[in-house]
Amino acid sequence: MGKAIAMVTIDEVIRLLEQEYGPRQWKAYGDPVTVLIGTILSQNTSDVNSHRALHSLISSFASWEAVLAAPVKSVSYAIMSGGLAQIKAARIKQVLSQIKQEQGHIDLDSLYFATMPEAKEYLMHLPGVGLKTASCVLLFSLGKPCMPVDTHVFRVSKRLGLIDTGTSVARAHEWLQQRVPPGSVYQFHLHMIEHGRKVCHARRPLCGECVLRKICRSAPYLQG
Repeated sequence: MGKAIAMVTIDEVIRLLEQEYGPRQWKAYGDPVTVLIGTILSQNTSDVNSHRALHSLISSFASWEAVLAAPVKSVSYAIMSGGLAQIKAARIKQVLSQIKQEQGHIDLDSLYFATMPEAKEYLMHLPGVGLKTASCVLLFSLGKPCMPVDTHVFRVSKRLGLIDTGTSVARAHEWLQQRVPPGSVYQFHLHMIEHGRKVCHARRPLCGECVLRKICRSAPYLQG
């Protein structure tokens, strides 16, 4: 028989990851519209490519109104580095159009004064905006403790045993939201992503280097 694995707890994961990667203090990544567009650009590409695409988009147009008024082809050219440019350009214009139609101008500052459920509901009714994208805007722009579950957070959480292997992404959002203390959501999210990128890879995870290996339910199997 192998060694018994300690019962994993959210608090212990938070403590060990902070010990490994250091504390993270919340900072705003931009206004809500900028973070929303940046999150759309981040889909199915790397952070480097999406950041380059967002910078190019902002540099190419004087305002979001100018992006809305421009042809899809022009917007697509500006965000080419982010991949799926034609699809994302059309989506961005749809989102900006709806925001302007509903708000009278292209900004989402009203969400600062909304409750977290209200803000999430509004964002998710925009074209193509799902739970993860809405959660990113809430967390990284509005400073609301809403838990985004990306591929790294989802994978590491399942391997640790924080969520069951058959849990859906939507259920994972709900489960982690309920259990991660609000004041730890930002740090937990960033640390889980960093750990997934550096150690807990989708293939060939570096279990021998993992600070969580003593409480990870998957470690004995992943290490063979």
